[in-house]
Amino acid sequence: MTDQAVDAGGLRLSGEGRFLGRTRELKELLADIERAGLDTIAGRKAPRARVLLIAGRPGSGRTELAEELVRQVAERYDGVLRARLSDSDGTPVPVGNTARELLAALDVSAPAGAAEEDLTAVLREALADRRTLLLLDDAVAAEQVDALLPDTPECLVVAVSGGPLTGIADVRPCTLGGLDTKAALDLLSRHTGSVRITVDPRTAEGLVEECQGHPAALMLAGGWLAARPKAAVADLAKHLHAESDEGSPLSRVFKLVHTSLSTPAARMLRLLSLAPAGLVDPHTASALAGCSLDGARSTLDDFVALGLLHAVDSPLPQYMVPGCLHPLLKALADARERPAELQLARARMLERTVRLLQSSRAITETDNPDAREKLQDMPRSLRFPSPRAAEDWLRVRKPALLAAARLAVADGELDTLARRLMSQLVRTMVAHFGMKAAAPDLYGIHGLVLDVAERRALPREKAAALLNLADLDARTGRTREALARYREALDAGREANDPYATGRAMESVGGAHLELGDYDRAADWFGRALAQRLARDERAEAARLYGRIAAAHTCAGRYGEAVRNWRAALAGHRKNGDVAAHARALSELARVQEYAGHPEESLRTCQEAVEWAGRAEDVRLQAALELRLADTLDHLGDPAAARLHRGAAERLLGEELSQGEPGAQQAVEPKQDADACEIRSTSAED
Repeated sequence: MTDQAVDAGGLRLSGEGRFLGRTRELKELLADIERAGLDTIAGRKAPRARVLLIAGRPGSGRTELAEELVRQVAERYDGVLRARLSDSDGTPVPVGNTARELLAALDVSAPAGAAEEDLTAVLREALADRRTLLLLDDAVAAEQVDALLPDTPECLVVAVSGGPLTGIADVRPCTLGGLDTKAALDLLSRHTGSVRITVDPRTAEGLVEECQGHPAALMLAGGWLAARPKAAVADLAKHLHAESDEGSPLSRVFKLVHTSLSTPAARMLRLLSLAPAGLVDPHTASALAGCSLDGARSTLDDFVALGLLHAVDSPLPQYMVPGCLHPLLKALADARERPAELQLARARMLERTVRLLQSSRAITETDNPDAREKLQDMPRSLRFPSPRAAEDWLRVRKPALLAAARLAVADGELDTLARRLMSQLVRTMVAHFGMKAAAPDLYGIHGLVLDVAERRALPREKAAALLNLADLDARTGRTREALARYREALDAGREANDPYATGRAMESVGGAHLELGDYDRAADWFGRALAQRLARDERAEAARLYGRIAAAHTCAGRYGEAVRNWRAALAGHRKNGDVAAHARALSELARVQEYAGHPEESLRTCQEAVEWAGRAEDVRLQAALELRLADTLDHLGDPAAARLHRGAAERLLGEELSQGEPGAQQAVEPKQDADACEIRSTSAED
């Protein structure tokens, strides 16, 4: 086994050292890859990927063996994918989340909020023409592995589990016990040096026997000895014999190591059982234990040397709690810490996370004086040196941040902090990644917001969460699901007496009907939203809604109604002084007049729209209108004038491209996207 290995959750655990022991098991696994399966023996083509199972207790070196197997055969495949199917505390990771992570590794986009079956189907399709090696670590149930199996025998799946995966056909099991004596002594020597082993080989062999060759127990034993250069192996063996605990070898060695720690370090170690997804950074440890950031970093490094934590290979300091130690840490925390102290530690951790998210978002708002002032008021330890550093932190910590949100909501007693955390997480992810890239994670967060809002009877927050979820549904083509959620949001908005939510929900219901082709209902709902805007004297929104009503009538072929509503929209934009909106409305009016069979009127309106687009300095709209003028003139039998307008359009576009900076043509997120990510119940101070 290696000292530390690649973690299957996409995080690489640092550490060097050649693979120790497991020679027989590795040879059998390599042979199993080449061995004919049951389908081949029966003369049938294998319908799915072959599965090799490495089963063993946590801490038995099962992941290390899987990684060594993958390392030796990786060159036979086009690529290697890794996924961790359970958190450190043993909680299974939803199959849909795993499928989405694997698709992201393949650079295959998956719609936000897609059902688990749809995601696994997309994954199988993506792997159909690939020769891929999948490492699925910490599987809890056969269903988790079965749902992710590629439908091609060209792929290979290496699954790691605590026991058999009953239900998967033709699985190749390899059950691990303890290390052989030689490999176990070599593992001890890596921590203690060879001298202490060679001067007392019998005691060292007795220690290996006492630990039953369990790799995690031996690593803790080696870490204990390494921290005491003058202690002999016999001293450790004597301490273990003195332990009255009749538990497993791992629990006995762990108890000894824990007892030997200073009081503050031992308390920090116990509280690490609260770390979301088992991922720890100095800020998390500092907040949990209530100590300084530098002190937390130093203590975490000491824990790595003792084998109590694994250091994660990442741009920022990050550590992982081994899954085999998590239940021991939790049991100690429950026994030694009062429930109120544990809850206070959770609250400190969430509060620190919220403030880090605030800092990460504020550093992106360089032209916002309030954000700059708020950033300067924060302690130096919470500030990021640059937007890039803030984004790196967010990307590295994203799995832990999402896990923190889930755990905070599940706790049920920290809902105020949970709501603040989710609000900041949504805003920060949108600020750094953009709405489109963040959408899959936002969907899950908004679902958590909805859970809290329903539990706490918060109709205003419920309406906001439903609107956000419905917007994401609508963007991914699930229009009927979006329509149902918009209606629920309307009810919640009315209950909360929230005009913003009510108005947006009514307009969104109309938009969903428009998308579904029900133009009469669309016009009706847009009309209801318009009545509310007019009653509140919201003129800009009212003018925009006249345009949406006109669009519904246009789709239904009611061009007279469409023209009347576009003229109402024009009047509103003119009163509001919105030159750009006035130009766009004229453009749409010209289109409707053309549809209605009035090319001369369309021509005059289009010419007027060109003038207004010039005033608004909207070059693209000007060019589009020039092309429409050219088409209209062609229909009216004036090809010479049409050519002039086409030339004008080409010149306008050429000037824009020559003046534009590189990257200036990238799509800009619409304002509605920014609204969709708001969790509006939080205080303005957040």
